Amino acid sequence: MRVSKGLFVTWRDAPSDADTRGIQALSRAGFVRKVGAGLYAHLPLMTRVLARLEALIRAELDGISQEVDFPLLHPQALWEQSGRWNAYTRAEGIMFTVTDRAGRTHALGPTHEEVATSVVGELARSYRDLPVSVYQIGRKFRDELRPRAGLLRTREFVMKDAYSFHSSPEDLAAHFEVMAAAYGRVLTRLGVPWRAVEADSGSIGGTGSREFVILADVGEDEVLSTPDGQYAANAERAVGRAPDAGASPFTHIERRSTPGTATAEAACHALGCGPGHLVKNVLLVATFARPDGNHHVPVLVSVRGDDSVNAVKVWNAVQERAQRYGGGTLLSVNTAGPDTWADMDTVPLGYVAPDLADHVIAHRADLHPAFLRLCDHEAAALRDFATGANETGWHVTGANWGVQFPLPEVVDVRQARTGDTSLHDPGQILQSARAIEVGHVFQLGTRYTEALGFTVTGPDGTPQPVYMGCYGLGVTRLVQAMAEVMGDDRGLVWPDAIAPYHVVLTVVDMTDLSQAQAAERLYADLRAAGLDILLDDRTERPGVKFTDADLWGLPWRVTIGRALERGEVEIRERRTGEVTTVGVEDAVAWLRERIG
Repeated sequence: MRVSKGLFVTWRDAPSDADTRGIQALSRAGFVRKVGAGLYAHLPLMTRVLARLEALIRAELDGISQEVDFPLLHPQALWEQSGRWNAYTRAEGIMFTVTDRAGRTHALGPTHEEVATSVVGELARSYRDLPVSVYQIGRKFRDELRPRAGLLRTREFVMKDAYSFHSSPEDLAAHFEVMAAAYGRVLTRLGVPWRAVEADSGSIGGTGSREFVILADVGEDEVLSTPDGQYAANAERAVGRAPDAGASPFTHIERRSTPGTATAEAACHALGCGPGHLVKNVLLVATFARPDGNHHVPVLVSVRGDDSVNAVKVWNAVQERAQRYGGGTLLSVNTAGPDTWADMDTVPLGYVAPDLADHVIAHRADLHPAFLRLCDHEAAALRDFATGANETGWHVTGANWGVQFPLPEVVDVRQARTGDTSLHDPGQILQSARAIEVGHVFQLGTRYTEALGFTVTGPDGTPQPVYMGCYGLGVTRLVQAMAEVMGDDRGLVWPDAIAPYHVVLTVVDMTDLSQAQAAERLYADLRAAGLDILLDDRTERPGVKFTDADLWGLPWRVTIGRALERGEVEIRERRTGEVTTVGVEDAVAWLRERIG
């Protein structure tokens, strides 16, 4: 390809709203152009990168999964069968919906579990038809509330999503590992700093999931891991033991006046204790969608004073107990507002005890009359602790579970953090790093197959359940993640595996006939050797061409300039900056040897 004949527009400055180094470089180098909030056009260079990345992914999935192409429009009925329509349109609110001329509602697919289950369920009828594994690479749509960071959080993006169906949990678990290994090979071939970490399954569901992340300071996710490499998890899922708070300074039960101490820090200062000796109690309200309207459940969560509540863990704990309260789709778990209480004066905010009486809850048909009470393991292990006294300006010290306060249901709801000790080895301390999630694999079990009525005939002729897995890899997200971690101050740096072109052939002076002719010959010879070549045949100044070559990030730059008088060209490796001078006649062989 010749630069003079293509759409290769570079920019001195990045758009003002390009908020990370990666999207700044992709924008300046002319790979993408923003069309609207969370919407980007993929220009020729980006399209070539995506095509090569998709080819790499397909090569790793060859023999593991079959490629298909599912529709982007999904009937509402499929999502209602799985129970996710309300979750995606109301709770998370991330699904675009459209209505056709007949008044039928459809979704623009954010993911394809329902469609995959429906299609394969009509084709696989016997256990002999399993396992089945299919994948597609295509567009997804999610109505992000706050699109940001370029391609890392957009409303429309390219994703590789796969779905597998099995006759046993053991077969599902085996395929789960096969797909995870394929993801690992993809990321290793790209040369990025990646990790596989335990993760929360979120609205996808299932019994277990694993994220694939690229370590990057710009990442939205936090990963907690141990130095020995034996444990790594997304902070939403991570577990650890809080540092030992030491012996309690309180020796007997006492009710103490503590005016103006509505925060844990202020209370500990007034009481003369560390935050690890305090139980703080957080008031929340869970909202469920049901056919007869929304219903609300007050939640009281007790944690150690130096801990914070993990919203994802609380959400999961509430969801697991949904049937106690009439079921429905969990829409939100938020801080309890004034409308939750019978009388705000009866709720001593900042001084709540674990046994706050249920009668403070407002008497409404849509509001459950009793708290769901949860207590974290670390708080449950405290002895002689301090906590609120259910009266403004007062605390209790020297309290114990089972004596002064009934012990609530004990669940893991604390936010693990740097400095925690690991569960597998007390000598291993959790460390924190920022990361970009690029892939997620799930063992879904029978959640979707059961909901959509997908069974197969077993060896004995009776229906048997089908076990499902799903496996997502963000293609456009992965490209920007690479731009974040592999670029430098001059621009992008692509590995050979997915670079849009292997070589940029830069002619210093296109008005010099000998340089122009040598460039044409070398261009033809390199293409004949099977290399992808970008010929910069513009009449721009050399400095402009060199700057653009660095910005594009192609692995090699061949410069035809004054050295041609000696029958030589300069070859520069973009990644290292190392320059080698070789004879014009040797350039093709030299490059062919180094480009995989």
